[in-house]
Amino acid sequence: MTISTVVSRFSSPWFLLAVTALTMLAFAANSLLTRMALQETSIDPASFSSIRLIAGAVTLACILAVKGIKPSVTPTGLLSAALLFTYAVAFSFAYRGLDTGAGALVLFASSQLLMMSFGLVRGEKTSLWGIVLALGGLIVFLLPSDTSAPLRYSAMMLVAGIAWGSFSLLGRAGGSALNSTASSFILAVPLSLALLWFQCDQLDINPVGACYALLSGSVTSALGYVVWYWVRTQMAAITAGTVQLSVPVLSAILGVLLLDETLSLRDILAAGVVLLGVALTSWTTRKAGSVIH
Repeated sequence: MTISTVVSRFSSPWFLLAVTALTMLAFAANSLLTRMALQETSIDPASFSSIRLIAGAVTLACILAVKGIKPSVTPTGLLSAALLFTYAVAFSFAYRGLDTGAGALVLFASSQLLMMSFGLVRGEKTSLWGIVLALGGLIVFLLPSDTSAPLRYSAMMLVAGIAWGSFSLLGRAGGSALNSTASSFILAVPLSLALLWFQCDQLDINPVGACYALLSGSVTSALGYVVWYWVRTQMAAITAGTVQLSVPVLSAILGVLLLDETLSLRDILAAGVVLLGVALTSWTTRKAGSVIH
């Protein structure tokens, strides 16, 4: 097999679609692990966030060492690390008081709206119908229960969503996806240790919860983000923002399969509308010639 053949396969739309799907599944699994840890074990949010970030840093540092690459420290990397830390901590603390639907709605709606706004400012064009379908389906799918979520937890998840969207956009501007992601995790370690010191009186490192955090940090976060950085450079900002709308749907499906959660007919129909909107937006944006190669 020639080098040109390999490059051609890696750049094909079907390969990009498959990698994107796997990345979204990793993010959904990451959300599932966080919910399981914070709702089914006694681990505290600070410990979970710190273990998650440190595990991701160790995993990526090992990969860099094997490849003979030294992590870089740049102003963009420092900002990216701060955004990563903000996302992880706000996400964990928010899930103390938010149910699954309300939390996912605030997180992914805020992050994709940020990315979509960035794409529109840059002149990217796409199908407004696709965006409307994706947003409308997601809102229906994640309608809150009769009891409204506490405002402070919703605000925390809003911060997490904005930080995640900004982190994704910065990843697009970076050079090596592996180096930039690893640097972000490594530079976030001191912030994690400071958080543990600040929360020392409230720490509860439950063994099962810690295992969830380790898996979340090393696999579904660190490795998932490396792949996402690469995927992010292959598509327009609008497409990337809309694709992430599938994560709450996938997360809910995993919840049904692994946590015995239930889905109503309305949920199933709304999930289908979300995926239809994602597909339509991705297709029309690519047709408009705004995919970055």
